[in-house]
Amino acid sequence: MSYPEQYHQFIELFNKKEYYECHDLLEEIWMEDKSNKFLQGLLQMAVGLYHFSGGNIKGARWMFTNSRKYLTPYSPRYWDLDVDEVLSYLEDCLNALPLEDAIPYTEAKMMPFPSLHLKVDQP
Repeated sequence: MSYPEQYHQFIELFNKKEYYECHDLLEEIWMEDKSNKFLQGLLQMAVGLYHFSGGNIKGARWMFTNSRKYLTPYSPRYWDLDVDEVLSYLEDCLNALPLEDAIPYTEAKMMPFPSLHLKVDQP
């Protein structure tokens, strides 16, 4: 199956931890079809990681929770992506967040945090 080029670019940028750029890419195609909750879920995961990297824990928690809500109906696989793996990662992210609503940027950068390498498996 053929997917939008931005989807493949998103996967590449996500794996490079370029979360802000991931957001821009997926937002472009999500704006064309706002009913696509799969893309919205991936978009919000990237935004959550971007928030976390800046110390905005409250924003990260909100985005991870929404991402999980949007992606759950696409389990176990969708668009050749292991959605169950992404959902497990989101759970790990939520569990790793500190209790505070915000932490200093420098603390966020030094804090160990779950990582995920996305890959699209062709059938």
